[in-house]
Amino acid sequence: MKRIDSIRAHYRETASGVNPRDIDILLADVTGHTTAWIFAHGDEEIDPAPVEALVQRRIDGEPLQYIRQRAEFFGREFYVDDRVLIPRPETELLVEAAIVRAPRNARVLDVGSGSGCIAISLERERQDLEVTSIDISVAALAVASRNARAHASRARFAASDAFVAIRGEFDLIVSNPPYIPAADYATLDTEVRDYEPRGALTPGPRGTEMIETILNARRAPVVVLEIGFGQLADVHEVAAGYDITDVINDLAGIERVVVLSRHARK
Repeated sequence: MKRIDSIRAHYRETASGVNPRDIDILLADVTGHTTAWIFAHGDEEIDPAPVEALVQRRIDGEPLQYIRQRAEFFGREFYVDDRVLIPRPETELLVEAAIVRAPRNARVLDVGSGSGCIAISLERERQDLEVTSIDISVAALAVASRNARAHASRARFAASDAFVAIRGEFDLIVSNPPYIPAADYATLDTEVRDYEPRGALTPGPRGTEMIETILNARRAPVVVLEIGFGQLADVHEVAAGYDITDVINDLAGIERVVVLSRHARK
């Protein structure tokens, strides 16, 4: 048995590159208490072995969210593991944009379910919406379905390679597609490159392949997309049939979400 403050001090010295806050969070998880309790009860003694196993995974580069099997998104907690991309705060901008732009009782399609965080957040915030979410990964859909049950969401999930299994039109399409060019994949941080699913990160050489597929399908009058750093010009080039009507920057000032409106059919 070891004192909590001794364990914290040990990893602050030895866990190079690991945020000390991550150590405190893992200690809180192991003890079943809050991080505030950890700070106030440093003299408590616990078995260090479970903490050591978790901290070693973090030292090796595994994302904290996968270790804990949960991530916060849009005020809710979602189950995550290495079958799905970890929800990012920037993607909340995508959900916000879709919430305010979806007409009343609209049919909404989320392309790329992942953990289900986008579709579930949309449906929970706008329960008038009929939300369908698709993903090529059956493994990811299992995670999304688990989260839908946990949040009592009526969002529907289906396996589909792009629009192959989807019929009809929608009032709005929303997507955080894979958008990293293949050549940039090797430059990603270790915890992203080595742990998160590659298919959710890069669609191919250009990075716009999935964006093009969504826009070329012309299945909705309004499309809301998350894009990568410096990618707005590329989206302009592939947006045949659509006009970019709004661009939303994230907190770092990066153009992160684009809203596109389809040209009227002639």
